[in-house]
Amino acid sequence: MTTSAMALALLVVNACAKPRPTGDPGGAAPVGAAAPGGAPGLPGAAGAPATTGDMQRLYRNMGLVAGAATLPFVASVSFLPSPTPDSTLVLLSLSLPSRALGFGREGERYVAGYVARVELRRGPTVVRTIEANETVRVPTFRETARTDESIIWQQFIRVAPGRYSMSVAIRDEGGLRNAAEDVTLDVPPMRIGALASPVAVYEAIPRQSADSLPRLLARPRSTVIFGQDSVLPIYIDAVGANAPARVDVRVVGEGDLVSWTNSIELQPRGNARSTTITIPVTRMSVGLNTVQMAIPGTPDTVRTRVLVTLGDDLPIANFEEMLSYLRYFTTADRLKPLRDAAPLQRAEVWATFLRETDPVPATAEHEGLRDYFGRIRTANTRFRDDAQVGWQSDRGIAFVALGDPDNIVDTGLIDPNARVRQQIWEYRELRVQLLFVDQTGFGRWRLGAQSRADLDNAIRRKMAQREQ
Repeated sequence: MTTSAMALALLVVNACAKPRPTGDPGGAAPVGAAAPGGAPGLPGAAGAPATTGDMQRLYRNMGLVAGAATLPFVASVSFLPSPTPDSTLVLLSLSLPSRALGFGREGERYVAGYVARVELRRGPTVVRTIEANETVRVPTFRETARTDESIIWQQFIRVAPGRYSMSVAIRDEGGLRNAAEDVTLDVPPMRIGALASPVAVYEAIPRQSADSLPRLLARPRSTVIFGQDSVLPIYIDAVGANAPARVDVRVVGEGDLVSWTNSIELQPRGNARSTTITIPVTRMSVGLNTVQMAIPGTPDTVRTRVLVTLGDDLPIANFEEMLSYLRYFTTADRLKPLRDAAPLQRAEVWATFLRETDPVPATAEHEGLRDYFGRIRTANTRFRDDAQVGWQSDRGIAFVALGDPDNIVDTGLIDPNARVRQQIWEYRELRVQLLFVDQTGFGRWRLGAQSRADLDNAIRRKMAQREQ
């Protein structure tokens, strides 16, 4: 795994700073609004975009901070109780993909540097500035091209409750790329015994007392990939003698569908209680989900939004979008129960669909969907010049539906002077040859009418094989 630039420093912010005037600063987007003891506010979450490829907009709809300039980053803000009610622990976690940085050789390794800068203000007064120069070293060139949140930087900050303006900026030291976002941060007071914000994590070592810090490797994107990740770990804690011993957990998906519930015990550690809850990915809806945690018998509830997607470049925000991706996986008849299911029935119908289409039921993983969505991700890269979205190009459709051909004949390699370049894809088991033509010379391959009909017939036969 790529080395994470992870800084766990407790920074004390002066509680005597001037109060911020009423009203948001120009251009700032509200991110941290929360009720006492609650999780960050989620502006715009109900209107998640359906535009494929716009992951940054989707992250913003989850209530995250997402940089949109030449160096894309995603940051999350979580609130945890501190030993005294006059301050709150703020965990700022930021991630960016390795490919966003300019790597250079350092012996047998590759190295890149970046600068992370955070500024907190109340009105015109700068309360705190945090600047860190970080170095990332990876062993292979392949690691430098990763698109996941392979680099993670995070800070714990202790602040007085109230409204702040927060600026988050990242600059690549090896190039000219940078990004910055200004947001409004509402830091809630955390009474003793209140639940902290749920924090999506990769790893968590709980705090041992109220005046210590948990050692967390946060998951800033709050995202898991269907077919690749099996569980989503979420850390939760509370401090004080009246910290709850249990929490009720439920996952709510599209249409207010409750897809998973559980009652979880918080383990005592000194004068704090905590646990890491593991939510099965298969029990969450594809798209946006809300994880809610409540103290039994009280109205105290905290929540966070998580995204179940089909890949880093497949920002599916709802059930209908997910079904559109399945159109080359199985027949329309097989998808019909999913399309017709009412929101409250979708979890049950989806579970039936998974059971009936799983090629290896003895394993926990659905190998068929894993491979299918893997081909979609590959097609988006391999055929990105063929169309706006690679998997929806003619060659992309053939690859996603039928897999790699047994043989490819490229006339351009045989005769470089040929006026019209052609590719012939051969699928021997299906007894079909597909003819793709690049008439423009720019690598935009198209099927002719006969090959289009042959592809449609081959897809139907391939689907029929899966039904057997």
